[in-house]
Amino acid sequence: MRRFQFRLDLTAAACEQYYRGQVNQVVARSTDGIAIQFPALLLKPFITGNGVHGLFTLTCDDSGKNSDLQRVQTP
Repeated sequence: MRRFQFRLDLTAAACEQYYRGQVNQVVARSTDGIAIQFPALLLKPFITGNGVHGLFTLTCDDSGKNSDLQRVQTP
């Protein structure tokens, strides 16, 4: 299993594209500098009227599949 921790601070307008399915992938940089990409639908449970904010952990298998996203800290 691989784990990546990263911070997201997305506005509501930016999240709208993810929520509507207009954008399929999210690209972020982990706290240790690795560029990561994951399905945008993983953000849906975390979208609020203010967007998505907080520290997250993405867990996936060694092939990058079976992703799970958890918020570990809110701003």
